[in-house]
Amino acid sequence: MRATAHDGTHPRPLLCREHWTSLDGTWEFASDPTDRGLAERWFERGEPLPERIEVPFPPESPASGLGRTQFQHVVWYRRGLDVDAIAPDGLDGRRLLVRFGAVDHRAQVWCDGRLVTTHEGGQTPFTADLTDTLAAESDHVIVVRAEDDPVVPDQPRGKQDWRERQHDIWYDRTTGIWQSVWAECVPETYIDDVSWTPDPTTGISGEITLSRAPREQAVVEIGVRLGEELLAEQSTLVKAGVVGVEIPIDALRNAQDRGRLLWSPEHPNLVDIEVRLRDRATGDELDAVSSYTGLRSVGVDHGVFRLNDHPCFVRSVLNQGFRPQTHLAARDTEEMRREVEIIKELGFNSVRIHQKCEDPRWLYWADRLGLMVWGEAANAYAYSPAAVSAFIPEWTEIVRRYRSHPSLVTWVPLNESWGVSDIAASPAQRSYSRALAELTRALDPSRPVLSNEGWEHVDSDILGLHDYSSPEEMGARYVDRDALDDVVLRARTPHGRRPLLSDAQEGGYLAGETPVMVTEFGGVSLAREGDEADSWGYSSVTSEEAYAEAVRAQFDALRASSELSGVCYTQLMDTGLETNGLLYADGMPKLAAETIREIVTGEPSRPDQR
Repeated sequence: MRATAHDGTHPRPLLCREHWTSLDGTWEFASDPTDRGLAERWFERGEPLPERIEVPFPPESPASGLGRTQFQHVVWYRRGLDVDAIAPDGLDGRRLLVRFGAVDHRAQVWCDGRLVTTHEGGQTPFTADLTDTLAAESDHVIVVRAEDDPVVPDQPRGKQDWRERQHDIWYDRTTGIWQSVWAECVPETYIDDVSWTPDPTTGISGEITLSRAPREQAVVEIGVRLGEELLAEQSTLVKAGVVGVEIPIDALRNAQDRGRLLWSPEHPNLVDIEVRLRDRATGDELDAVSSYTGLRSVGVDHGVFRLNDHPCFVRSVLNQGFRPQTHLAARDTEEMRREVEIIKELGFNSVRIHQKCEDPRWLYWADRLGLMVWGEAANAYAYSPAAVSAFIPEWTEIVRRYRSHPSLVTWVPLNESWGVSDIAASPAQRSYSRALAELTRALDPSRPVLSNEGWEHVDSDILGLHDYSSPEEMGARYVDRDALDDVVLRARTPHGRRPLLSDAQEGGYLAGETPVMVTEFGGVSLAREGDEADSWGYSSVTSEEAYAEAVRAQFDALRASSELSGVCYTQLMDTGLETNGLLYADGMPKLAAETIREIVTGEPSRPDQR
């Protein structure tokens, strides 16, 4: 199976097995406001739970069938599991795994009344191995308990409202299961994870993680293809549970021919990677998975963002990934694909996923269609040892989950000092921000990192600034180096926050090494007639003509700057009470798509783009 050619339905596109079974759909459900389910042993086989929910849509969303937006401290899920349907030939020494894309925030999973796994972190995946709980019968019961405190400020929350009714820029909470659930059968020793770091001049370095070190001698075989063209093959002896590989690609040595292999928004070429685990003595295949990567590099140099070692101006849009019917979840892969397509149609080459970790299938379409992504996470609202202890392991897993997507070009662990609100005065909070940046580089040295997006940078490879001023003010603020120095070095910012909080960060700016981008601006609101009372924006207009003029003025003001390496407009679509999207909440553009594209790019759209 070619991982780059599938229809986008596989919930783990970077590690696909040919056979898997979706467990999305109707589950039994119960709210547990007094947290009595554990004491009453709801996890045991017995009476069904009283309600029904459509997984993976959170219970707060209309698509779940519940639309229950009040506080949900504890919720329960239950469904039957037919092992014969998942493994028609029987397990026969194989293991049965149930995988969860994301459950917010703490999860416990039982099978037939036996606890099989626990997990903390509402943005990261986990696996329940059911094998050792299964008796002889085919029908089994799986139960999930999710606990999500709706008001605690130390827990990573993102834009989830701590008030019961959404207000301003915050929106309804997401409780429990909100990404896909699926089952797959794997051998006793199986390929548990893969990661790839491409080098567009030499090839691919990788790491294959096995479920355990094989008891027998084994080899990992890797094949790399561009379509039907075989680019590289390699066989590596397995000596431990983690196998590091270096895969040279001879075709990259010809610099004149290299361009056809490289990934970029204009040419999103992907290479398929087949990974097979074999018994060295018999040649028997123990496991096989399909993956992919894009041959590209990203970085910063002399004040410029570079893609494949060429200067690249970042034209980005902020996307909160909160949808009216499904909230943080997505309805299906076609909805995800369409979101990526419309961003590209509107003239952007990048997107900033804001305060959430998007479904990996969304990243798959960004990889495949050619859209750069800034990887962000939901932040906490308060700084404390508990908040640090909660976020660091979750962020580590976030980086691990997404690091092989070629579309992901920048890491953003913190935004606007959320969770470090006193960072300017607190050495501890500055240390935390710096530690997150350094941790990210240790986990993935191949991408730039922003220690704190928007302001109060202590150790950022890109200086991201947020500015919702008028076009006239922005035009004067960023027009040339002298004006930019007033902002960066003398903190003449519209919000009063200092851009820099460390000598090292200031030194990088003064040396011209750190690119400067306005990574939030715009926010112009245009509400549909009758919705004005429940509308929010940084500025507002009342007609399409005024809206086009206002948005164009924002882009033109920043385009006139000689100093900026990129911009990010707020935002793609109306979200909750925020009516400052280029699209309405239903995905319809507020202006003709070609008009928005001309505004974004500053160039007339070509006939093939209309």
